Amino acid sequence: MVAYIIRRLLLLPVILFGVTFLIFCMFSLLSPQERLATYVNNPATLKNPQASERLIRKYHLNDPFPLGYIYWVRRLAKFDLGWSKADNQPVWDAICQRFPTTLELVIYSVIPVILVGIWLGVISAVHHNDIVDQSIRVIAIVGWSLPTFIFGLFVLFIFYGILGWLPPGRLSTWAQDIVYTGKHFHSYTHLITIDSLLNGNIPVFLDALRHLVAPIITLSYISWASLLRITRSSMLETLRKDYIRTARSKGVDEHSVIHKHAEKNALIPVVTVAGMMIIGMLGGVVITETVFTYPGMGFWAATAAQQLDYASVIGFTLFFASIMVLGNLAVDVSYALIDPRVRLG
Repeated sequence: MVAYIIRRLLLLPVILFGVTFLIFCMFSLLSPQERLATYVNNPATLKNPQASERLIRKYHLNDPFPLGYIYWVRRLAKFDLGWSKADNQPVWDAICQRFPTTLELVIYSVIPVILVGIWLGVISAVHHNDIVDQSIRVIAIVGWSLPTFIFGLFVLFIFYGILGWLPPGRLSTWAQDIVYTGKHFHSYTHLITIDSLLNGNIPVFLDALRHLVAPIITLSYISWASLLRITRSSMLETLRKDYIRTARSKGVDEHSVIHKHAEKNALIPVVTVAGMMIIGMLGGVVITETVFTYPGMGFWAATAAQQLDYASVIGFTLFFASIMVLGNLAVDVSYALIDPRVRLG
């Protein structure tokens, strides 16, 4: 196991080099003046030719490609990602501020996605082609086919537009005043539901939870529909294996056959899908956050793209790429934990 993890860790620098190199190649397609705009927080500076030339030399924006890449990576190592026009603050500060918001949404969404998706997938496979299987497959196909923004708008229309239950955003105005300007509210984790409990403020907790329900419903339904299909296919294939038939012929009870013998082996492809799904969510669920004006990484990235805020878009891309690389490592290690045979690969 240790050797397997070490081999995967040795690949990380190579992958990160490839990611940063490709992003810098795209960054280099911009003119020095356009690249300078990603570091300057005062647009008036760009109108001053002497100041612009001095800053271009400072940031090595006119250097040959190899030197420019080296200096750019050095700035990345210092978390100098430029200035975010969309948030009017340094890009790294914007990421640190927005990521807990997305993380909170993902934490609450992952639980129903994983539990419901795998549970329904197993049930569907066990009841292959009967009424239970057919019903679950219809629900999954609807979720698989619906575009996220269509389902999100449907949820918003029903639960907020008609019923007035689940508002968009992250907090109501009164709760924002308590969380962001109140002297007696301390942010320990920057996850509002957790911080409100730590502060003993139940009304803020309930308000934050109420704002989370609609995006959680949207993310959960669309995501577990995909996970259900993978689980069902993998489980059906496993249930046809010789060792399953042997276990049944020996009189092993059906519950043990399904949950002790078949389910564990069927989870390997499911781990890949679930792992990449969670990683994708952590990078920012752009469409869901935009539909519900939920101020996380995805909403920030969409706003930055609309404003041609290159620094924010590049910062978001680097952050998301880093999560993908580390997430892939976590998925590989989980393979080895589930199936020891993978360690030999």
